[in-house]
This record gives sequence, C-alpha cells and structure tokens, in this order.
Amino acid sequence: MSAYPPQPAPGDPAMTLEAGQTVKVLRPTARFMLSHPFHFIAMGFGSGLSPIVPGTVGTLYGWLSFTVISMWVQPAAWLWIIPAAFLLGLWACARTARAMGVHDHGSMVWDEIVAFWLVLAFVTPTGFWGQFAAFAWFRLFDMAKPAPIGYYDRTLKGPGLRGGFGVMFDDLVAAFYTLLVFALWRSL
Repeated sequence: MSAYPPQPAPGDPAMTLEAGQTVKVLRPTARFMLSHPFHFIAMGFGSGLSPIVPGTVGTLYGWLSFTVISMWVQPAAWLWIIPAAFLLGLWACARTARAMGVHDHGSMVWDEIVAFWLVLAFVTPTGFWGQFAAFAWFRLFDMAKPAPIGYYDRTLKGPGLRGGFGVMFDDLVAAFYTLLVFALWRSL
C-alpha cells in the first residue's frame, strides 16, 4: 500500500514542499533557468547546465568573469563585490533549491563562482600558471571535501536561507584551504 502523497525514498534528494508535495528536478533545462532571475544566477548564467562536471565549468566561468570584471574595476572593488555576491547567492540558491526540490543540486554553481573570485582576489597579481594552480587546488578541495568542508556540506543543508548559506559556505571553506596552500607555498 503506498502513501499518498508519495514520499521520497530514504537518501532521495527530493525535499518535501507545502502540503506534502514533493518535487525533484534531476536535469534542469535552460527554460527552467530562465524562468526566474535567481535561477539564472544560481546556475552561474548557464554554466551550471553543463552535462558534465558543472562545478568545474562554473569555476572556469568564475575565472573568466573575474578576469573580465577586473578589466573595469579596481582590485579594492572586489572587497564589495564578493560579499554582495555571497548575499545574493544566499537568496538565489535557496530559491532555486526550493524550486528544484533538491537542497544543493550540482547545477547550482554560484557558490563555486563566488568562492573562486575570493581565491583570485587574494592570489592576484599572479600569472596564468599561478591562477591555474589556484583553480586546481580549489577544485581538489571542493570535490574531495576534506574536514570540515564535508561536515558543513552535510549539516548545513535544508530549506530556506539556512540551506542557501549551506550551499555557499562549504565552498568558502574550500577557498580558505586554497588560500592556505598559497600562503604556505609563498612562505617557502
């Protein structure tokens, strides 16, 4: 005998909405992304729609956008851009997660973009190979999720702004680890 409305299976990434409704978007489309400005932001202006390694594609987009934006702004402007983008990401990721029915869908890459901007803001000025090393270290920490990144990734998920904070925060810790590696490397 099945329960009505259907409930997600244990471990299923779907979340319960109002009145017991469940929804799960496994593969978002451009139409979904363009249906709300917050979806467009959370999905990294389309970079999160990549069918393979969307987090890596989102980080590459972050690298490209940092380079382009840096042509027009002073380096100190990043001290305002990054916190504003982080706050925007809280709402964009929370809203998109709710619409998708998944707390931290892989297509939501705004967290990678903002965290990698933070890395680049602190390692710049550096050449291409220094930036590439930052990219490689950041992706390693973001994917491997060493402690406490994995802990925050697991425990800060949920609905609302708390969930949006969870999506954004674990990538900030990966950015911190990347900057720690650069600080140790530069001190040698």
